[in-house]
Amino acid sequence: MKLNKWDKRFLGLAKHVSEWSKDPSTQVGAVVASDKRVVSVGFNGLPQGVDDSIERLENREVKYSLIIHAEENALLFSGRNLDGCTIYVYPLPPCSRCAGKIIQSGITKVVASVTDDTERWKESFALAKSMFLEAGVEVIEVPKNSITETKDDNTIANTEDYDKC
Repeated sequence: MKLNKWDKRFLGLAKHVSEWSKDPSTQVGAVVASDKRVVSVGFNGLPQGVDDSIERLENREVKYSLIIHAEENALLFSGRNLDGCTIYVYPLPPCSRCAGKIIQSGITKVVASVTDDTERWKESFALAKSMFLEAGVEVIEVPKNSITETKDDNTIANTEDYDKC
């Protein structure tokens, strides 16, 4: 099964949204979509009104205590029922913390880029994947290195390489 052009576009948009994060080490973007329309977007960052100084963002212990993940922001800012929607996440798949919130929101499909350089979060990603499977949420993993941008549109260069779960 190949990704359709809308999955490619929305994952490319999640890549673009990830660039809005001020996190100096990891920028993550998420897009919630339904019926070929964007429902919400989010990127990882501190809550609105909370100082996102470089000192806080460079201190991992402080940052991890304060940060809201891209998926969480996309869910919080959606302002609507998300039953049957799809969430697109770049450049990392959802962690177990976000997986529970995605499942509870009613989202039925997750399309996420994956990479081999995530040893630190490997257990959380594996737990999230098992939670999605147990809850009946479809998961499509797309290799991060296959996501490229073109002049006309955000596309995925090699859709044959993804791993459908």
